[in-house]
Amino acid sequence: MVAWARPASLDQALAALAADPSLRVVAGGTDVYPALAEAAPRTPMLDLSALPLRGIARTRTGWCFGALTTWTDIARARLPAPMRALQQAAVEVGSPQIQNAGTIAGNIVNASPAADGTVALLALDAQVEVAGPAPRRVPLADFVLGPRKVALNPGELVTAVHVPDPGDGAGGFLKLGARRYLVISIAMVAASLRLDRGAIVQAGIAVGACAPVARRLAGLEARLQGVPLAQAAALVRPEDAAGLAPISDVRADAAYRAEAVPVLVARLLERLAREAT
Repeated sequence: MVAWARPASLDQALAALAADPSLRVVAGGTDVYPALAEAAPRTPMLDLSALPLRGIARTRTGWCFGALTTWTDIARARLPAPMRALQQAAVEVGSPQIQNAGTIAGNIVNASPAADGTVALLALDAQVEVAGPAPRRVPLADFVLGPRKVALNPGELVTAVHVPDPGDGAGGFLKLGARRYLVISIAMVAASLRLDRGAIVQAGIAVGACAPVARRLAGLEARLQGVPLAQAAALVRPEDAAGLAPISDVRADAAYRAEAVPVLVARLLERLAREAT
């Protein structure tokens, strides 16, 4: 029978990992269990659900999301307007049942190119807090390395996600799929904008499902600085998608994804401008 460990403290969890690096980490289980289908687990499991790592806290420099914070927790929280990108992504993560169980850290560590939450967190300059032999914080952009691949070493666990204070502004998330609900993205975009008297002073624009990892649109972000939000959509160009690497699959071909990205970004910026008036 496969071993099942359910530690009550972070120290116990790290000790279990140190003793058996083959342990498969389970948080909400919304990715792990479906992957098993009807098969029994073949590797020992480390269940983190009893750890005190759930909750959202205001910090001196921003916001801290415990690793076990669920998408329902995030959707219901009182957060600054630029973080609506994350909250709107939260209600797109599967069904309400998945949102009740799925965790912010699990979404990141699963490292799907179409992970809704990761795109929003990337736009927000999130950092991943890692516990282990050498505790550290890693920018999310450096943590997710590719499909199903993250910068976690043996014996390490993600304990929190940190988002710097986004200030005053606007934020949102927009997803393109084959249907309205319960769909894996063809493409998705997230925006977090810091505003001063209606003008953009800092922009985070991220795209998902169009490259092995979510990507920021650095060129567009630079062009948007100092631009009134009402004029931002007009600055989006087709070449803003040039640095992406979309693939063709059962959901869409690569060319369609590349053409969809600037349209989605412009629509999102238009929507944020309307909401600001």
